[in-house]
Amino acid sequence: MKVSQRGQVPPFEVMQIVEEVARLRAAGHDVISLCVGEPGGGAPSAVNELASRLHGEDADFGYTATAGLQATREALAAHYSRTYGVEVPAKNFVMTTGSSGAFQLAFLAAFDAGDKVALARPGYPAYANILGALGLEVIDIPTGPAQRFQPSVELLEQAWAEHGRFEGLIIASPNNPTGTMFSARELEELSSWCVKHQVRMISDEIYHGIEFVPDRRGHTSWEFTDSSIVVSSFSKYWGMTGWRLGWMIVPDQLLPTVDALASNLALCAPAPAQRAVIAAFEPQSIAEAQRRVEEFARTRELVLAHLDKLGIEQAAPADGAFYLYGKLSEPLLEHFGSAGQFCRAVLDTAFVALTPGGDFDPFEGQHFIRLSFAAGYDRVAQALDRVDTVIRRSLPIS
Repeated sequence: MKVSQRGQVPPFEVMQIVEEVARLRAAGHDVISLCVGEPGGGAPSAVNELASRLHGEDADFGYTATAGLQATREALAAHYSRTYGVEVPAKNFVMTTGSSGAFQLAFLAAFDAGDKVALARPGYPAYANILGALGLEVIDIPTGPAQRFQPSVELLEQAWAEHGRFEGLIIASPNNPTGTMFSARELEELSSWCVKHQVRMISDEIYHGIEFVPDRRGHTSWEFTDSSIVVSSFSKYWGMTGWRLGWMIVPDQLLPTVDALASNLALCAPAPAQRAVIAAFEPQSIAEAQRRVEEFARTRELVLAHLDKLGIEQAAPADGAFYLYGKLSEPLLEHFGSAGQFCRAVLDTAFVALTPGGDFDPFEGQHFIRLSFAAGYDRVAQALDRVDTVIRRSLPIS
């Protein structure tokens, strides 16, 4: 019987590594996992307390409106006013099943099969895989150290000249896997270029709040244009990955389309999460999230100071998020053959899970690894020592 070609997309290698980590742990090994972008500690205590109270009160957890609970959307509107100084009407927020649900809705609402959508590499692999599954053509924009691993107006102009018109541009700041961020000026320039060329910008802002460099702060694209689609979620800054609650900011033009699609695809986002997450905006919850960011910052400094223990000779600027993306040294690549084989050896012998860069860049990624320092300072410090031991054994100093 027929199997759909649109489903023939590459699997996300990180999730395969997660399965291997689980297998090794079940066999009794102490595995330090630095491969997933999952903050430790879980949801803020006020969110957990509200969720517990709501369950104890037999709260109504039936379907919500397709776009989400009005109170939750109003809380988000107030959050954007406080955080970014931009007034986004509550009606423009749409609650989704994580940011993953938002990307599917955004791509379906903004583009038709056969349209071209540009995105930079290295980047989050699900962008290209979802676009491909929906019959869209990906326009690849290669970036590197010279561009701080982010697209620029110059690169967009080059892609436009080479590939012709494209309908969309996906950006991420902070970026996964590199952690790089746009300055306000850079984001404004990209926004203006998209408006001028009638290109729909989709801005992934899921790592906002996790920022380390003073001149690279999180700016929402709606500070510069209300024609973009913003995607974010409660998974990273608030540590609520399994709650599966995200949101979109949707331009007026697309609201009816998004509502129609969402009502057919998901009916609504998880109702218990929508009700409990209102407590995420309380001062106590923000303070907890900020303490976690401070721990990320301390761990980031540790990693940057010990790149030699990872065999990394060139690292992307880790402005935000909790990732270090770096190129392995030539001796390591010569010895192991690729980043994938290096990561395999480190997992098998040192029980440290790292992510090879092939998921994020199918062309140059075999030279890079991504490390998530969300595991915490102590575990990352242990992991650095373990990896250093593997490298010293593999490349003995004469």
